[in-house]
Amino acid sequence: MKTLISNVTGSIRILFAGLWLVIRIILEYFGIISDGNDRTTGIKELRDEYKKANYR
Repeated sequence: MKTLISNVTGSIRILFAGLWLVIRIILEYFGIISDGNDRTTGIKELRDEYKKANYR
């Protein structure tokens, strides 16, 4: 029973960590948040390329 509870809580923690990662990447892409670490994520380059392309 104890291992079942620890497995469930571990799965829930991994689920929320994954959701937070996805939400953070989306917010960084749209420029809403920035942790100053854009060079490692590549989000800034993606945003700049999108602006250069000037899609209409």
